[in-house]
Amino acid sequence: MWDYITLGILQGLFEWVPVSSEGIVALASQFFVDGVNPIDTALFLHLGTLLAVLVYFRKDWAEILTLKNVDLFRFITIATIISLLVGLAIYHLIRDIAIGPGLLLIMGIGLLMTAYFQKQKRSLNLSKDWMAILVGILQGIAVIPGVSRSGSTIFGLSLGRFTPQEILKISYMLSAPAVLASSVYLLLKDSATVMASWPALITAFAVGFLSLDFLLKLAKKINFSVFALTFGLLCLAGAALGMIMQ
Repeated sequence: MWDYITLGILQGLFEWVPVSSEGIVALASQFFVDGVNPIDTALFLHLGTLLAVLVYFRKDWAEILTLKNVDLFRFITIATIISLLVGLAIYHLIRDIAIGPGLLLIMGIGLLMTAYFQKQKRSLNLSKDWMAILVGILQGIAVIPGVSRSGSTIFGLSLGRFTPQEILKISYMLSAPAVLASSVYLLLKDSATVMASWPALITAFAVGFLSLDFLLKLAKKINFSVFALTFGLLCLAGAALGMIMQ
């Protein structure tokens, strides 16, 4: 149980900063949990931080569900459909190779992509619908361990005409429908395996909710692109060493 609680703490802390909680949890789960695919574990634990997002942004969700904010409802709907299509395709491509050195290799490449996303400062004159499609693609790509979902969506949203406050809010709210859909998919595919991680799920929710406000403020002050670049290069070095030793 303590192994799962540790994974829940990692998910609850790293979900809110652009350094790929999925990659960190997937890597850690290889050491803590036997017989479970690390990608499946990392994806399912997002359900815990999803609940934290629902509670933290409950007023915004109420406006969306009652159609008081039609523009945001439309944006999230379009982005979610695109991200699910892209994410499902990538998930099936990487699931069985993201183990051991293969996971380190994918994480290394993903973290380099995350560092790139965070360093770019451009703007595009796109309509909101096209922005939603772009952000949906970026969120789908974040199924790759090491590619930060928040980092990639914040990058995409920063290319449009959104305020910094809107960018952060939309980025975190975008995770909810995609995470819910992926969790249902994993439950239907292998319910016994993923449900064994319930202690991690509860821990991820508690830690995620308690740390969300603090880490949102911290993410604005720390240069996470340097962290992502350094960690990415270390993952690539570890992958190369692991392949040589096999």
